[in-house]
Amino acid sequence: MKRDQAIELKKTLNVTDLAGEKVMVDFEQGKYFMIKGTGNDIWDMLQENKNITPGEIIDKLLAEYEVSQEECEASVMEFLGKMQELGFIA
Repeated sequence: MKRDQAIELKKTLNVTDLAGEKVMVDFEQGKYFMIKGTGNDIWDMLQENKNITPGEIIDKLLAEYEVSQEECEASVMEFLGKMQELGFIA
């Protein structure tokens, strides 16, 4: 996934906030997933802005958290890669 590529949500998941974590249920696969920490922030950004890019997510997180650009970019791209592998985003 490229830094300037718009991210598209591919699946509608049942998402519930539970004690600061998000529990995501994929009824098609019969699986559930938990997201915590900045993963929550990334998922919220994906839900709120349908045309957001990885670069915009990285910029927003850098403005909110004390983290190096390299670490933030690596973490965001890893998270998005996992979401893409699961078929949640394109």
